[in-house]
Amino acid sequence: MISISADEAFNAYEAVRHRLPEPLVSDRHARHVESLAEISADYDVFLLDAFGVLNVGTTAIPGARDRVEALKGDGKRVLVVSNAASMSSDELLDKFRRLGFSFVSDDIVTSRATLAAAMPCKAELHWGVMAGDHALFEDLGDVRYRVLADDPSAFREVEGFLLIASGSWTEDRQAMLEEALRERSRPVLVANPDIVAPHEGGFSAEPGHFAHRLADRTRVAPEFFGKPFHNIFDLTFERLGAVDRSRILMVGDSLHTDILGAQCAGIDSALMARFGLFAGNDAERAVALTGIVPDFIVERP
Repeated sequence: MISISADEAFNAYEAVRHRLPEPLVSDRHARHVESLAEISADYDVFLLDAFGVLNVGTTAIPGARDRVEALKGDGKRVLVVSNAASMSSDELLDKFRRLGFSFVSDDIVTSRATLAAAMPCKAELHWGVMAGDHALFEDLGDVRYRVLADDPSAFREVEGFLLIASGSWTEDRQAMLEEALRERSRPVLVANPDIVAPHEGGFSAEPGHFAHRLADRTRVAPEFFGKPFHNIFDLTFERLGAVDRSRILMVGDSLHTDILGAQCAGIDSALMARFGLFAGNDAERAVALTGIVPDFIVERP
């Protein structure tokens, strides 16, 4: 696993702002709250990021399970809206149940599902996939693909690239990908725009990290699926049906994905400060530096 630091992650997100949606101009000021309980009455729907809000790696965040149950008990709709793409929605649901969360299938919206919704229009191509060696992608539909490993000919022969999971990705494979794209431009679809994800021991480099690198080094413009891009919010709103968007709150640990995405989708947002990307770091300083201002800065679930 290739890992990077929190400071490196922040700088990397800032360096690719030109590829991210523009935040809505406003004079909002973040209100500090201790937990989501303080603002529960103001919203009917809570969209929760996974990593940094519900869990860090394979560990549930303290209080997250109780908060989800409390919100549901108050009649709130609670959805997980995550850039997790290494697992299908069903696999992610199983993971949350093992962590003690009582979600059902309709409660999970992922960037991978967002990509899957777009694949029927792209199924005629033969795709090379960034993923684990034994990964399966039946949830993407009738798609021809091969998982990319260390065979240079595979990078040359496929007609497009799907960047889905980077846990087993290497610098050698990245070099072959970039060389193949310099030789012949092809579509690159990114199922996880995150640059990093928080784990117990640090931050992993995610598909977005490698997608932005190849965009910098080739003439290819990747197509991103997931936060902060509107497509995952469109899928979420479709799942929710007729809901007053002023009563929806997105809760996440990333200014550049969760908070920016919520602003561009026209809903309120809360930045988780004690866990995930800003654990042990100065969230207020990051807000000032980026100009991406959440409606709330919340300490814990």
